[in-house]
Amino acid sequence: MRRRILATAVAATGILALSACSGGGGGASGMDAKGPITIWYSNNAAEIAWGQQMVEAWNADHPDEQITAQEIPAGSSSEEVIGAAITAGNAPCLVFNTSPAAVPGFQRQGGLVNLSDFPDGEQYIKDRSGDLADQYRSDDGGFYQLPWKSNPVMIFYNKDLFAKAGLDAENPQLSTYDEFLATSQKLKAAGVSDYAINPAPTSEFFQSWFDFYPLYAAQTGGKQLVEDGKATFNDADGEAVANFWRTIYADKLAGNEQYQGDAFADGKAAMAIVGPWAVSVYKDKVNWGAVPVPTEKGTAADQTWTFSDAKNVGLFTACQNKGTAWEVLKFATSQEQDGKWLEETGQMPLRTDLTTTYADYFSANPAYQQFGDQAARTVEVPNVTSSVEIWQAFRDEYSKSVIFGEEDVNTFLSNAQTQIDQLAAGK
Repeated sequence: MRRRILATAVAATGILALSACSGGGGGASGMDAKGPITIWYSNNAAEIAWGQQMVEAWNADHPDEQITAQEIPAGSSSEEVIGAAITAGNAPCLVFNTSPAAVPGFQRQGGLVNLSDFPDGEQYIKDRSGDLADQYRSDDGGFYQLPWKSNPVMIFYNKDLFAKAGLDAENPQLSTYDEFLATSQKLKAAGVSDYAINPAPTSEFFQSWFDFYPLYAAQTGGKQLVEDGKATFNDADGEAVANFWRTIYADKLAGNEQYQGDAFADGKAAMAIVGPWAVSVYKDKVNWGAVPVPTEKGTAADQTWTFSDAKNVGLFTACQNKGTAWEVLKFATSQEQDGKWLEETGQMPLRTDLTTTYADYFSANPAYQQFGDQAARTVEVPNVTSSVEIWQAFRDEYSKSVIFGEEDVNTFLSNAQTQIDQLAAGK
């Protein structure tokens, strides 16, 4: 699933095989050095197809600056593989699948190039991604990742199950918490599925990106979990979101045991929180619709925020030919290549005026239109020290309180705030 940042590919030993090629021809290691480079991309079939055509297009016009590309080598996670390559000094020049949550750690390892150090780096990123780019700045103000593509998450719902339960499948009542809970109770009472919605109840640090965080982003109009070095969620908005999910679990509208499979595709859940990658996955399996995530009192679709589920591009310090790598990065995120990306994968390039720039695509593919609109209002994970540890601390407290009901919501919010403030401060 694209919602997971964990990646599997070939053999982990493949990392070491790249030792001799991470920078290419062994020239100067300055920011303007030119020559062959290597890149890694995701093992998803559509992303591989895009990557192959991008590489072919570049190589055809740059005989002295050839790209060698491969899938990210296997490991327990892509982040672990990349971190190991940084340590070994043999990271590729570019990785087109860099999790924003991992960037602070890679930066701390000394593995990432500050793209703002290129003469046109700052301007290029801001021109392409607009104000949303600022969420990806590091503490020193630099960009150690290029904002690349997002999968803004929304509520998918099964139209057939809604109709079977006597609900309006074209205009579902899901905008407010009260409406969402009432609709969920009707689905349960009708017995059309085991659960109304069934986000993963497991303890991985990233799981809160697909239950609490999208609703918190919507409820707050775009607030991150940590801002200005402090946790933000121990307030009325955080309490409202947490109590909503606690009610979902307490009323058995979601399960607190892991389902082995895709509950939405299998008809075990009538709803799911997913991004546009799911359009192609579910098109032959579920008669689906999609709406924005709910807020306590309801928010208009064109004002609703959500979690981005973004992946970005990192340029790594082991790269000898950084000048070529930067030019390849701009080529791969040009208007033309972003259009090819959109067509191949259905994922949203992180660029301004997305729906107008690619109006023909969205006209021909109306199922993606609402995701294109939503992409302009997305919240990223905070770019802070100990990012993964922060999310793990949050998930542990959330699980104890919300999923399993072992402590009250206010205790969860207070405990999580204390831990996260300490982690964000480097303690």
